[in-house]
Amino acid sequence: MKLPDKRGYYGSFGGKFVPETLSFCLNELESAYRTALKDKQFKKKVSALLIEYANRPTPLYYAEKLSSKFGMRIYLKREDLLHTGAHKINNALAQAMLAKFMKKPRIIAETGAGQHGVAVATAAGLLGFKCDIYMGAADVSRQSMNVFRMKVLGANVISVNTGSKTLKDACNQAIRDWVSSVDNTYYLIGSTIGPHPYPEMVRNFQSVIGIEARKQILQIRGRLPDFLVACVGGGSNAIGLFYPFYKDSKVKFIGVEAAGLGLMSDNSASLAKGRVGVFQGAKSFLLQDCFGQVKEAHSVAPGLDYPGVGPEHSFYKETKRAEYVTIDDKEALWGFKTLSEIEGIIPALESSHAIAYLKRLAPLNRGKTVIVCLSGRGDKDLNIVMEQLGDK
Repeated sequence: MKLPDKRGYYGSFGGKFVPETLSFCLNELESAYRTALKDKQFKKKVSALLIEYANRPTPLYYAEKLSSKFGMRIYLKREDLLHTGAHKINNALAQAMLAKFMKKPRIIAETGAGQHGVAVATAAGLLGFKCDIYMGAADVSRQSMNVFRMKVLGANVISVNTGSKTLKDACNQAIRDWVSSVDNTYYLIGSTIGPHPYPEMVRNFQSVIGIEARKQILQIRGRLPDFLVACVGGGSNAIGLFYPFYKDSKVKFIGVEAAGLGLMSDNSASLAKGRVGVFQGAKSFLLQDCFGQVKEAHSVAPGLDYPGVGPEHSFYKETKRAEYVTIDDKEALWGFKTLSEIEGIIPALESSHAIAYLKRLAPLNRGKTVIVCLSGRGDKDLNIVMEQLGDK
């Protein structure tokens, strides 16, 4: 698949919907990115960091008890075992190296659940950048441990008190910063969102997940899986898993969005309930009201309460290459509890949505082989779970 095209479109989605000032920033970024990809030393250094520092490759773990419970062969791609505890480090290290390649001394980023922020703070500390991270005030409160981790790593965490005080607003503030400081600042986006070339860059840097998983399942089973399952907010862990299997038409992709408070909720699940529009520099599905104003999103998982989604996911939906489903807060908490109790693995609440969907997938797919992307570990979410479940 040769997407996006030269204008940054995946079919009718994507592109660059930005003011002139940002257009210059993006052209500079794309030029540097294309040049870096041809630089042997750049590629060698990124590869070495992923292996020696981030702890790649991650295992493809056969979840025997989970498989027995659901009657399927379930493998977990263990991104939770990476340094910093989530897949976000893959992209953070690669983009931080690109910032170094571009000779930018300062990095800024946005974060929701805090895992991207921690990964960026880690990469910035390792490579010697000044680092400012924007985070919605609601997420600062919900993810206090990750906020502290970022500060310990030397980053400055800036609380955003506008709008819904979540990821959307953190992104807006980071973009405002970048426009006014582009000469010395690199904006390190954490998901497959935003204007071109960010969705392509993040997808390519996260594709290591699917490249490894494809090789591993062929070694273990001698065949490709029947299903790939991953949670979708902005969509980086899911695209990272899906993309290397794109041409394997018999492998079905299932992206699991957050349904928030349930079926009656209209402030969650951009692909399931959203309409096509332009948001934060790209055309994709997003949550909007009848006047086209972007709605506030909700999920028990801070990393999934984003009102938009990456343009490549929108393309996958439109072309039916992937199926997108929803899991509500109650089901996600069940997934969190189930994996913790029967496999001894505490998942992030984002990943718990993917685990919970197995309960629905199983009845008509006994004996099928499934790879689930366990995108992160759940340490960061224990305070949320305690509030939701208590001693249950």
